[in-house]
Amino acid sequence: MKDILLINVFGEDKPGVTNAVTNVLSIYEVTILDIGQAVIHDQLNLGLLAAIPSAADTDALIAQIETCVSGLEMRVKFLPISEHRYQQWVLQQGKSRHIVTLLGRKIEAQHLAALTAVVTKYQLNIDKIVRLSGRINLHESDQLGRACVELSVRGEASDPHAFKKSLLELAHQYDIDIAFQEDNIFRRNLRLVVFDMDSTLIDAEVIDELAIEAGVGQQVAETTEAAMQGKLDFKQSFDQRLALLKGLDASVLPKVAQRLTLNEGAEHLITTLKKLGFKTAIISGGFSFFGEYLQNILGVDYVYANQLDIEDGMVTGRVKGDIIDGQRKADLLRELANQEGLMLEQVIAVGDGANDLPMLDIAGLGIAFRAKPLVEASAKQAISSLGLDSILYLLGYSDKDTGVLG
Repeated sequence: MKDILLINVFGEDKPGVTNAVTNVLSIYEVTILDIGQAVIHDQLNLGLLAAIPSAADTDALIAQIETCVSGLEMRVKFLPISEHRYQQWVLQQGKSRHIVTLLGRKIEAQHLAALTAVVTKYQLNIDKIVRLSGRINLHESDQLGRACVELSVRGEASDPHAFKKSLLELAHQYDIDIAFQEDNIFRRNLRLVVFDMDSTLIDAEVIDELAIEAGVGQQVAETTEAAMQGKLDFKQSFDQRLALLKGLDASVLPKVAQRLTLNEGAEHLITTLKKLGFKTAIISGGFSFFGEYLQNILGVDYVYANQLDIEDGMVTGRVKGDIIDGQRKADLLRELANQEGLMLEQVIAVGDGANDLPMLDIAGLGIAFRAKPLVEASAKQAISSLGLDSILYLLGYSDKDTGVLG
């Protein structure tokens, strides 16, 4: 090997560019050490790192490529790379890589400027940026639009805790979401998704809806909010709220179920996950009647929730069996992963309340969805600006990918 040359071809995209350039290189028996290509709005940027044999005439090769590229009405730049610099680049392989996902109703320049400033501050280097969301139609006003770009970054944050805190602050400042994940084999092999039910899959707390029917709505709602914020022990608060439902006619359960509404993106997410071969589950501190109702609608594979005790058609103010609290949620997730023959790193958990934190913590990908502040700050990832189906972006799926599934 005599020379290492970085060749950068750019201009309006057209068929045959890569073929034409590599045909020239093949004449000189060049070895391709690296290659990358991107097209943005019909503008091509092709880069090739070429090792030129000692017997080859480098000047002649450059002249022939210039003629080739000129004939395609494109431009080309050449950058010689020293052997030392190349070896330094080789030694960088195997270093940790991470994925930064930026999500929002729309992505503005200020969002990327702020994000990349934080990435730079904590000594991470951006290797690649791709858009995962679909193309934007400028003539359509969509209040529920969504946008997502994914950044591949190299290295370790100089202060991981401060880095995560900075990303969360940016998300709050600009009403966007920013996820930061290690790019490893488990990210590409997630197989089970576990959801909390109340305020996660649906936009209500069922116990509060039942309390309205029982005439104790405000009292129960205040306790529920405090429990989800982590200010009250879940089991104790659950017993208190449940006791207030004593004497409720069980005939209201179907009526309450029918007025529940799914959170944005829930149906699309679960439909897509099933088509991709994922298993799905609901693990809820709510009630099995409503979990099974959602199971019938969405086709969820498993449901674990508290079973209301009903006698003579009336709610007794108790549940059958042990209460499913935060620790029990984590235990059930672990049991289900074992049953499916999966490692915990292959499990996604999604929830909003303090009692979801134990299962969010042990899952490979724990996502706080439109969560309480304590949960959002504690979970590995958080989504607040978009719907549940934006989780697909965190898995690396683009709108084009999921659109093919129908």
